[in-house]
Amino acid sequence: MEFFLIKLVLVLIVFLVSLGVAAYSTYAERKIAAFLQDRVGPDRAGPFGILQPLADGLKMFMKEEIIPTHADKFLFILGPCIMMMTASMTGVVIPWGHGLEINGSFYPMQITDINIGILYVFGVVSIGVYGIMIGGWASNNKYSLMGAIRASSQMISYELAMGMAIIALIMTTGTLSVREIVEQQHGIHWNIFTQPLGVILFIVCAFAECNRTPFDLPECETELVGGYHTEYSSMKLGFYLFAEYINMFISSAIIASLYFGGYNFPFIDQLGLSPNMLSMLGTLIFFGKIFFFIFFFMWVRWTIPRFRYDQLMHLGWRVMIPLAIVNILGTGVYVLFKNGQLHF
Repeated sequence: MEFFLIKLVLVLIVFLVSLGVAAYSTYAERKIAAFLQDRVGPDRAGPFGILQPLADGLKMFMKEEIIPTHADKFLFILGPCIMMMTASMTGVVIPWGHGLEINGSFYPMQITDINIGILYVFGVVSIGVYGIMIGGWASNNKYSLMGAIRASSQMISYELAMGMAIIALIMTTGTLSVREIVEQQHGIHWNIFTQPLGVILFIVCAFAECNRTPFDLPECETELVGGYHTEYSSMKLGFYLFAEYINMFISSAIIASLYFGGYNFPFIDQLGLSPNMLSMLGTLIFFGKIFFFIFFFMWVRWTIPRFRYDQLMHLGWRVMIPLAIVNILGTGVYVLFKNGQLHF
């Protein structure tokens, strides 16, 4: 019973933190955009506009729920629900910290450590495509459908390169468990040093998976009005927009966990702090890494223009996948050489 309660509390904390970070990512995005464009940004709701996400959420909540006459009502509601659900489910395998020791019992800061953690993440992320596809199709609108088709083809294209980048990482770590991968990066033994090309491939694919600029073709407002959520309003639209920011937060957490040491940091053993203090410090540093990547997502959005659709597909199939294959071959040579099985 105690085990169940602890896990329930952890689930609630991770869910609420995800929602909080996603809400304030919208505020951060607008403030960063304003800074880069030499403007002030939101400054009306509360001091420095700090209550802006709450005002936006309340506005979304108070709007009228409109379901188009010829739309498939059940699927129209199901689409944003799938999108939000899959976005919230991904965080369960991420180790947010080493763990706390309370009254002689050790409590890991992770909801569940399954031995196929990376596969779980891929499985859940690929279900998210259905949320966009179903929503776009159920709207009975040609622009929504085109946005949904773009989203599904884009995600399928970039998932291949992402999977191959992960295969190279698994070859060096020898495990699919996210926690084990983080534990292996103790101190400064981060995977970015053994997988420099893999990191670049993974980050580019993360941009495509999150539908972020320069890969935001599915909601290309210059061509498709509003993309796959053209017909949506009120809370259903809020779910789609919110899921995008939760995905960005989880993607940043996965990048930090797999390649940048997760909650590990340099000189961790030389500080002489208690295990609990080290664990909490590690969690703070982990969130620092996550916020850096969220800032990077936003920085790129206001710096690089959007790709054309053919350029997007060219990059996915003719650049990313060949590079990922080269990365796997190079990693294979490195692993054999490291184990002393390859002699020149």
